[in-house]
Amino acid sequence: MSEKYKLYQGGLFFVTLTVVGWIDVFTRREYAEIIVDNLNYCSSRKGLEVYSF
Repeated sequence: MSEKYKLYQGGLFFVTLTVVGWIDVFTRREYAEIIVDNLNYCSSRKGLEVYSF
């Protein structure tokens, strides 16, 4: 994977991730809060638009 940023104007992307050890992230409150906090930060400060997760 490239370490450089790639910018695309006006695109809509589907992103999927794999978690080390297949931890059930969204059923464990402490992990889910970390992910949601980071998505909120990126939405408010970085311009990320999240439509669903």
